[in-house]
Amino acid sequence: MKHIYLSLLFINLGIQGYSQTKVLTSEEAFSSYKQISAAMNMSFPKDQYETYKRASYSDEKLETYLSQHFKCLDLLPLIKGQYCLKLDSYLHSGNWFREIGFPKESIKSYKEFFSYYKENEKYLTPTEKHKFIEMRSYAYAILADNYAKVSYLDSAALQHKTNIKFTKQFNIISYPSAINNYGIFLFQNKKKADSALVYFKEAYKITKNKFPQHTLLGSIRDNIADIYVNNEQLEKAKPLYKVNFDFFKQAINEKSYTKDIPRLISAGSQYIVTSLKLGDLKDAETVYLPLVRIVHNNTNIVATLPNSELEFLKAKELLFTAQNNSKAAYETSKSIRQISDSLKVEETKIDKEWQEQHNTIALGRVKLKFEIDRIQNENKIKNQRLNLWIITLTSSSILILLLSLFLRRRQHLLNAKNKQLLAEQTLENTALKVEQLNSEIKSKERDLSDFAINLTHHQKWAEVLADKIGIIKVAKTKNQHELLLDLEQEIKNKITFDVGTKVFFERLDKLSDLFYNELSKSFPNLSKNEIRLCSLIRLKMDSRNIATLQNITLASLNTSRYRLRKKLGLSEAIDLDGFIQHL
Repeated sequence: MKHIYLSLLFINLGIQGYSQTKVLTSEEAFSSYKQISAAMNMSFPKDQYETYKRASYSDEKLETYLSQHFKCLDLLPLIKGQYCLKLDSYLHSGNWFREIGFPKESIKSYKEFFSYYKENEKYLTPTEKHKFIEMRSYAYAILADNYAKVSYLDSAALQHKTNIKFTKQFNIISYPSAINNYGIFLFQNKKKADSALVYFKEAYKITKNKFPQHTLLGSIRDNIADIYVNNEQLEKAKPLYKVNFDFFKQAINEKSYTKDIPRLISAGSQYIVTSLKLGDLKDAETVYLPLVRIVHNNTNIVATLPNSELEFLKAKELLFTAQNNSKAAYETSKSIRQISDSLKVEETKIDKEWQEQHNTIALGRVKLKFEIDRIQNENKIKNQRLNLWIITLTSSSILILLLSLFLRRRQHLLNAKNKQLLAEQTLENTALKVEQLNSEIKSKERDLSDFAINLTHHQKWAEVLADKIGIIKVAKTKNQHELLLDLEQEIKNKITFDVGTKVFFERLDKLSDLFYNELSKSFPNLSKNEIRLCSLIRLKMDSRNIATLQNITLASLNTSRYRLRKKLGLSEAIDLDGFIQHL
C-alpha cells in the first residue's frame, strides 16, 4: 500500500509542479528553487534518511517534502546555467529515493544525472569535473544496486563494469571500491562465490598497495572471509577476522572521522564464532575479553546499534556454551530473544502505523489525481477551442479544393483511358482479323498442297490402270476375262479404300483437334498431311500401316518422315516417334 500511495503521489505532484512552473522565466525559476530548497532543508536536513523512514511517514511532512521535491525537479529545466546545482539536485534525488525504499524512482533520477552530465560536461570547469569524479563513481555503484533490487541483474552488472572502467583511469579509492562492489554483486545476486573471490582479491591487492590505511581494506578482507565461510574453509577465514579486529581498533572512518565501532564488534564476534567452530576455545577467549571492554566503553553507541549488539551476544552465547557455563549462556540467550522481539515489535508497529495512516488517504490521492486530470482537460479544451475551429475551417476549405481538383483530374484520366482502351481494342480487332486471314491463307495453302499430292497419287494410279488395260488388250481371249475381273475388283477396292480412308481421317481430325492446334502453333509450316502423319505416329501405328492408310509406299513414307524431322528441327540423335509422343 505504501508503494501504491507514493507512486500515485509522485504522478500527482509531478503534474501539479509542471502546470505551476512551465511559464516561469529562468530567473524566476532559480529564485523559486532557492526558496523551496531552503524550506526543505529546514524541515528535512539532507542525508537524514533514517528520520524520513521512521518518523516522516506517519504524518503529512512526507507529502509536503515530496511536493517540494517535485517542484524543485520541475524547476531545473527552466533554469539556465547552474550546471553543478542541477547535477547535485539529480544526485540528491537519487540518493533520497533509494534510502526511503523506492529504487525505480532512484534509477530515474540517476539516469537523469548521467544524461545531463553527458550533455553539459563541456560547460564545467576542470575543478568541477574533478569534483564529480567520485560522485559519478558513487552514482554508478548505487544505480547498479538499484537495478539489482528490482531484479534487473544484467543492467546491474553493466553498471558495475562501467564503474570499474571509469574509475580505472584515476588514482582514487573508488577504483578498488568498484571492483569490490562487483564482487559483492556476484556473490549475493549471482551466487558465484569463486568469481566474486577473484574480484575481492584484486580489489584487496590494489587497496593494500595504494590505500593501506583506508577502511575499505577491512571491508574487502571481511568479504573474502565471508567467501571462505561460505565454502566451509573456516581455517582461511579465521585469521582474516583477527586481522580485521586489530585493524578496526586503530582505523578511522573516512566520513565520520571516528572509529568504526560496528565493524570492530562484527570482526571480533566473527573471529570468536569461527574459532569456536574450529574448536579453538583459547583463541576465542583471547579476543572475547578485549571485545567486552570495547562494547562496555561504547555503551551509548552500541545501544543505537541493535544488530551489532545481537551479533556480539550470539558470539557470547556460543562462548559460554563452549565453556559449559549453561547459566551465563541461558541469560545471554534471554537477552538475545528480548532484543530480537523488541526489534520485531518495533518493525510491526511502524508497518501498522504506516498502513493505517495511508489507507485513509489512498482514496483521496486517487480522487485528487482524477480531479487534476479533469481540470487539465477542461483547460486544454478551452485554450484549444478557437484553434480547433480555425484548423477545422481551413482543413475543410483545403479538402474541398483538393477534392474538386481530384475529381477533375480523375475525369480527365478516365476520358484519356477510355480513348486509349478504344484505340487498343481497334488495334486488337485489326490484329485478330489479320491473324485470322493469315491462318486461312496458310490453311488454303496446305489444302492446295494436299490436293496436289493426292492428284499426283491418282495420276500414278491412273498410269498403272492404263498399263493393266494395255496388258488386257494384248492378252489371249481366255485370259482377258480373268484380267478384266481382277481389274474390276481393284477399281472397287480403290473406291472402297478411298472412302474408308476419308472416313478414318475425318474421325482422326476430330479426335486430334486439340493436338492439331498445339502442333500448328508450335510448327506453323507443317502441311495437313504432315500433321496427319504426326497424329498417326502419336497413335503408335507402325510404318507399314501408315503407308497403307496414306496409300504410299514405305520408301515414300520414309521420305515424308525425313522431311517432317527437318521441319520439326530435330537432330539425328532425337527419335521422331518419342518426340511426338511427348508433345
